[in-house]
Amino acid sequence: MAKMTKSQFMAMVGEMFGLSKKDAGEKWEAFVTMALKDVRQDGEFNLPGLGKLVKKSRAARQGRNPLTGATIQIPAKTVVKFRVAKSAKDSVL
Repeated sequence: MAKMTKSQFMAMVGEMFGLSKKDAGEKWEAFVTMALKDVRQDGEFNLPGLGKLVKKSRAARQGRNPLTGATIQIPAKTVVKFRVAKSAKDSVL
């Protein structure tokens, strides 16, 4: 399956664990909430064998408006990145 919708994902998870699609969706939402809360507090959330979510600060920088060519200032901000685990990379490649 090349691309999976959320509905297909919930159906597959529900089938794997013997849950209804609704229950699988509720458990997935609870997991996502827990992961994001952990990233917010600790700066990272580890998914063993898959990778980790990491909170990073991005410095302010200069950018260019592609339409007009004018230089603009892009402010600093905090972003979340996903780092793929070496074992996951090795199993795919």
